[in-house]
Amino acid sequence: MTISTRKRVLGGFLAASMFVALAGCASAPETAPTSGGESPSGAAVVDGFKPCMVSDAGGFDDKSFNQLGYEGLVRATEALGLDEPTTVQSDSESDFAPNLTNLVDQNCTLIITVGFALASAAGESAAANPDIEYVSIDDTVDTDFDGKTDSPNIKPIIFDTSQAAFLAGYASASYSTAKKVGTFGGMNFPTVSIFMDGFAQGVEYWNEQKDDNVEVLGWDRDKQDGVFTGAFTANQDAINAAQGLVDQGVDVLLPVGGPIYQSAASVIRDSGREIALIGVDADVYETDPSVADLLLTSIRKLIDVGVEDAVNAAAVGEFDATPFVGTLSNDGVGLAPFHDFESKVSPELQGELDEIKAGIIDGSITVESYLAG
Repeated sequence: MTISTRKRVLGGFLAASMFVALAGCASAPETAPTSGGESPSGAAVVDGFKPCMVSDAGGFDDKSFNQLGYEGLVRATEALGLDEPTTVQSDSESDFAPNLTNLVDQNCTLIITVGFALASAAGESAAANPDIEYVSIDDTVDTDFDGKTDSPNIKPIIFDTSQAAFLAGYASASYSTAKKVGTFGGMNFPTVSIFMDGFAQGVEYWNEQKDDNVEVLGWDRDKQDGVFTGAFTANQDAINAAQGLVDQGVDVLLPVGGPIYQSAASVIRDSGREIALIGVDADVYETDPSVADLLLTSIRKLIDVGVEDAVNAAAVGEFDATPFVGTLSNDGVGLAPFHDFESKVSPELQGELDEIKAGIIDGSITVESYLAG
């Protein structure tokens, strides 16, 4: 099945069941090696509750989505009085299934999978282990494409980052003096391209509102394709992708794919030009101070908060498989502050962004997304 078909199927899933509870939450096994005291709400933690996590490629120190998921897990386990959480890192796709089996064998009662790429392996593991609860970050785990999550013991946590990326695109167009902004991604997964497409829509909206002609390089909205490195690592391919866009004259660069922003940062520094970087997932200004001076802003999705809430609920026997969809309306996604660029952007920009955000929330401004159906 093609990526574009996958996007349509995911959109259909959410149109049908975004806020509908999925039936039959599995209970935690009665015996496991970890126990705690009370949850933050004061409720008793289920005996033997043991939350675990498996990363996507990039590792738990990627200063992006894997790290955010891990931080949410750690915060929750500390608050619950549990032992240090069990985690396994995936270095490639071939690690996914063995890593999940590893966690099952360690008597994990809640397994959190980080990333779209883990969906198939997560679905198979959940089906084979109905007494274990699963949380899937960035995917609905609809691997048979029938419009619903594969198993009732999986809770999807997903984010309509096109909305926040729309704001970032508008801000980038406002900032750009070259009238060229660029973006590239790790792989053409919906959870990657959603940033790029939302970004391009925000630039288009700027052009419409300001009668301007800022160009987006690296992403073609009509073809739903663009510049990709083929992986989520800060390697030579990521450097080449960033260099290609910089050579075409962009003065804002949005890399989407975990640590590939580090390659973009190195290209920007070597260029000797004033080129602004845009972070994704976390507020990269805070997670990676080494690139803080380059960051115009970051497109945020609150993976850590979603994970923390899911762990806290499961810990007291209140696991809920209802999909969580982060939007601007529920603050599941958002735009980070301009930080060091505050004095470099237009004084009117923040007010305009606030109006656009309100328009997206009330529906008067449409942002296209596979999550919007």
